[in-house]
Amino acid sequence: MTIRKIKSLLEADVLCGEEHLDEDVNYAFSSDMMSDVLAYAEEQSLLLTSLCNPQVIRTAEMLDILCIVFVRGKYPDPNMLKLAEDRGIVILATSRGMFTTCGLLYSNGLLGGA
Repeated sequence: MTIRKIKSLLEADVLCGEEHLDEDVNYAFSSDMMSDVLAYAEEQSLLLTSLCNPQVIRTAEMLDILCIVFVRGKYPDPNMLKLAEDRGIVILATSRGMFTTCGLLYSNGLLGGA
């Protein structure tokens, strides 16, 4: 599924990385615990989280995660966006909750990682 389709399904705002919206992701992983992300998430996937701190970007960088979706109306600060942009990570934000977000993606064919 392309990041562009994910953006559309979730009615999400693109906060950075718009030039990468046509890239494909095959898996999604949702967690607010970055230790779980490191242990179980697939590389080159999508991360869904409501945790809004720089460790999210650092964790995504370690796993070559292509896109992070912040749920529940969370928005990263400008320093986080700069960090993500420097690393080519797409940042999306949606007002939808984690459960709804995961359900929408799964029901549209995006598989869960781990």
